[in-house]
Amino acid sequence: MSFRQKLLLLFAATVLLCVAVISASVYSTIRRTFEQADQDRANAVAAQFRSEFQRRGREVSSKVESVAASDTVQHIALEMNRGATDSGEYVAQAHTLAGQQHLDFLELVDYRGAILSSAQWQAKFGYPEAAISQATPAQAATPAPVIPAGAFLKREELPDGATLGLFAVRVARVGEQPLYVIGGERLDQGFLSTLDIPAGTRVLLYQNLDAKWNPKSLLDLNGPAAGVDQIAPLVAQVCDTLQESQRVIHWTSDSADTEVFHAIPLTGPIFSATNQSSTDQGSLNQGSNQSPANQSPATQQLMGVLLVGSSRRPLIELQRQIVSTAMLVGGAGIFVAVLASLWFAARVTRPVASLAEAARRVAAGDLGAKVEVESSDELGELAASFNRMTEDLVQQKDRTLQAERVAAWRELARRLAHELKNPLFPLQVTVENLMRAKQRSPEMFEEVFHEGTATLLAEIDHLKTIIGRFSEFSKMPQPQRRPTQVNDVAHSVLRVFQAQLQDHDKEKNRIVVRTELAEALPEISADPDLLHRALQNLVLNAIDALPQGGELAIRTRDLGDRIELSVSDTGCGLTQEECGRLFTPYYTTKQHGTGLGLAIVQSVVSDHGGKISVESTKEKGTTFRIELPREPQPWQVGQT
Repeated sequence: MSFRQKLLLLFAATVLLCVAVISASVYSTIRRTFEQADQDRANAVAAQFRSEFQRRGREVSSKVESVAASDTVQHIALEMNRGATDSGEYVAQAHTLAGQQHLDFLELVDYRGAILSSAQWQAKFGYPEAAISQATPAQAATPAPVIPAGAFLKREELPDGATLGLFAVRVARVGEQPLYVIGGERLDQGFLSTLDIPAGTRVLLYQNLDAKWNPKSLLDLNGPAAGVDQIAPLVAQVCDTLQESQRVIHWTSDSADTEVFHAIPLTGPIFSATNQSSTDQGSLNQGSNQSPANQSPATQQLMGVLLVGSSRRPLIELQRQIVSTAMLVGGAGIFVAVLASLWFAARVTRPVASLAEAARRVAAGDLGAKVEVESSDELGELAASFNRMTEDLVQQKDRTLQAERVAAWRELARRLAHELKNPLFPLQVTVENLMRAKQRSPEMFEEVFHEGTATLLAEIDHLKTIIGRFSEFSKMPQPQRRPTQVNDVAHSVLRVFQAQLQDHDKEKNRIVVRTELAEALPEISADPDLLHRALQNLVLNAIDALPQGGELAIRTRDLGDRIELSVSDTGCGLTQEECGRLFTPYYTTKQHGTGLGLAIVQSVVSDHGGKISVESTKEKGTTFRIELPREPQPWQVGQT
């Protein structure tokens, strides 16, 4: 991955991370705010319900108090205390009294708990009233049972079914036997219409009249609510736990149609075992202000559930807007990050790329490479330092070349003097012998002259050979490059030594030649004649290293941008010290060698921009490896 790509990814990741963190923070804050607002609205509606419940309870208590204090009720109570046995004449009185006080329910009950008159259901005449039936005839002499002092919730049976009402009980005492007046109003959608419901909120009332879930018992402002079976688990949870509960209801697949419902239990007193039936669900703490203070929770039962629903549409729409805005900002941020990364990468990578290219040129041998200094920052300082380094390298190279040149000439003079000194000594001795023979034995001079002249001619030929090789080494030509197939060069060299290798085959010291030439080897730009000469020297060295016979191997390999040529033998091998000095001119490990063969090979390889190395193990053999580039280096183009 390039630096520009890394920079782009870094900028984009930074922008996305910032946008994601900010969006998540805003998202979470808004969600908590809306949830708190939902809870506050639910609490406000519940408080308003309780306040309205208390107000309506006081009204119901006042109306029932007025009925109990009315002349009609007082007259009925007086007649009852006088022992009147026919109470059928009071059957219609409750309906008249209820109409006067605008009560939905009204019943007159004697001291035994029997209904004398019922406004809501006249057929209940003579039936026991659960709220008063705790006083039995056997207990007539005992005080009257404790009855609720305030308003309370109570299930009321009607001809068309049960309903839920807000009731109050008052006593009309004219004699020893009390007359109970029980009156109330319906707790239904009419009651809900009196509540001030905030926007985005709706209130439902579930009348817990049946043992199982009944959708018809769930009321809203318009009557029974439709399509609300999903609320059943929430109501069941309230019935089971007898605690306020909360649940998120998903009406459709669209999350904007979601509502959060807070369920608040409504309780009423348990009057007797005869009326508990399926509605005896236990007591709840939310209706404590609806029941007498002296009643424990165990004397309470669940009468209904108040459901306050808050729509999540504003929250979902705001969240969607946040997500859309975050995506828009993120996209814009990424676009800006791309532009910024391109600009910054161009500002940074351009000088870095120039510096890298200059470094490659220096590594290839062009020490004159320079980098333009375009700024005064760290990159500019780096470019200036690089330029100073190349200048120092040039100066150091010049000094090194001068030192190497002087050392080379000194070494060459020493080697040449050594090589010339050996034939000069026999020349001197021969001349001196001739001079002595001329002076002392003229008759033997002729014989000594012929021997001496033969020696002189042999040594002079030796001097010519030394001078010729020195001249040949000093006049190594520059490569004349053209497309060259290395495998062809290897085959041509083997043809040169074919006769010599066949002679070895006839002898006991046989040399086995093995070739491992890569197929479809690409051509390289090289001088085939110089390569032939270099490879010929390596093969000749390998043959000289196998006086007892062995194996000689020539291999070629394709290394991509380079070609490898190797020559191996299984001779006696070399030491590490000998390997380090092999390419030094006039250094040889042979008894009659000149020490110029491998120096010529190294010169040819170097002129082609390649490199040569040697690997050797004592008593196991030696391998020379040559790596040649397929194309000439830029700094070599002008030299071809």
